[in-house]
Amino acid sequence: MKILVTGVAGFIGFHVAKSLLKKGYSVIGVDNLNEYYDVSLKKSRLSNLYDISKVAANEFYFYKIDLVDFNDLKNCLKKNKIDHIIHLAAQAGVRYSIENPQAYVSSNIIAFTNILEVSKMFSIKHLLYASTSSVYGASHQSPFKEEQRVDYPIQFYAATKRANELMAHSYSHLFSIPTTGLRFFTVYGPWGRPDMALFKFTKGIIEDTPIQLFNNGNHTRDFTFVSDVASSVIALIEKYPGKIKQEKLLNDQVPYRILNIGNSAPIKLMKYVELIENSLNKKAKIEKLDLQPGDIPDTNADTTLLYQLIGSRPKTDVEKGVREFVKWYVDYYKQDL
Repeated sequence: MKILVTGVAGFIGFHVAKSLLKKGYSVIGVDNLNEYYDVSLKKSRLSNLYDISKVAANEFYFYKIDLVDFNDLKNCLKKNKIDHIIHLAAQAGVRYSIENPQAYVSSNIIAFTNILEVSKMFSIKHLLYASTSSVYGASHQSPFKEEQRVDYPIQFYAATKRANELMAHSYSHLFSIPTTGLRFFTVYGPWGRPDMALFKFTKGIIEDTPIQLFNNGNHTRDFTFVSDVASSVIALIEKYPGKIKQEKLLNDQVPYRILNIGNSAPIKLMKYVELIENSLNKKAKIEKLDLQPGDIPDTNADTTLLYQLIGSRPKTDVEKGVREFVKWYVDYYKQDL
């Protein structure tokens, strides 16, 4: 089976591709290697994937493609007989979407339209794509369930991801393309992005610089370990929507599905910082700030539907996950603690 993974040099895309290669799949990876954060980190991930493919004796091909360019994307699928698409490329970041919304229109709307079009043109068996827990906005319902209304995003990033879900449904309805939207809940772990809290907090504590805790550190987050996310995504590849009845969701005849991918064990941000401090054996200097525009106070995933489909759910304890990230960070950046 040959699978296209978009955003393959990104955080989640890298981990999904790595797991696919180890499980015997052939992977076609695409990424535009943009400069939103350190390109050398992305290239290191790609190098790691090439190494894994040699050891596993499975094919890994990389194409530097901007998904906004439809012809480049189409030609990639022409050259490679793709069975499934795992679409993880996106412009991430909540606060950056307030500063630069145009980047989100290009990467999250235009690019996704092109992904839907090639899915139709090449009769893709299953399109799995990244959505986000941010679509739930400031909902007070906890835990968040896929069936609840998500019509009130509180930042533009979430609005583009909700648009993806609606766009996917239209293609599933019109062209019978099986689509599964994956609402990820605060994914963390080794090889993480420099703009993510765990990376910034670890770096700040090591360098003895203040770390910023918005909402005075009162956020709760459903932190989900990246390896668990990759395992869930891969387990869903051949779980085609439309074959399994889901009560209270949309018309069963439309091959369309939305799923939460979360740990279902939210913790306070202050506790998260304590776990990093424990792993580094060093106290943080903390600057507490007010809630920022677009920030969601609390997240918590109901993963009942995921468990019904694949018989498992993310379960890595946050303490263990933080330790694994810190170990990777110290090794990768050659820190002397």
